[in-house]
Amino acid sequence: MGVRNYLIEGGSCTGKTTVCNELQRRGYQAIHGDRELAYQGDPETGKQTDTASHKNHIWDVDKVKALADNKNEPITFFCGGSRNFSKFLDLFDGVFVLEVDRETLHRRLDERPENEFGGKKSERELIARLHRTKEDIPQIGTIIDATAPIEDVVDAIVRKIEGD
Repeated sequence: MGVRNYLIEGGSCTGKTTVCNELQRRGYQAIHGDRELAYQGDPETGKQTDTASHKNHIWDVDKVKALADNKNEPITFFCGGSRNFSKFLDLFDGVFVLEVDRETLHRRLDERPENEFGGKKSERELIARLHRTKEDIPQIGTIIDATAPIEDVVDAIVRKIEGD
């Protein structure tokens, strides 16, 4: 996909999908990982599972590798969250981790439709814990304040890659 590849990660409700949409609107190659690469599987083995849970939300590593190896675009962004990011993190020229404060998180959760992850009250406790512990996101990368308007968030990401 890209001569340079970047991962846009972050917890639930940090704006990964919205950032991806804005990057596409600006003409960048941007992949919605949660739509195009994700499935339910074991984060260690990749073996598909029938158990639908947050911990089994993983990306197809072979697809990620194939897309990262394709050099048709100068830059490709992979946007979304996966529990097996450690299996392909080395493929990226940079990682951006979107972060929001607790108040923004809860406001965005309140706006979530019930059919999306976090839309059900039963999922909110898990999301709040993961937001607090940051246990399911990369511990490396450039932190981006995703509480700003989407244009400013994407501008911050673009400014960072222009310096590469």
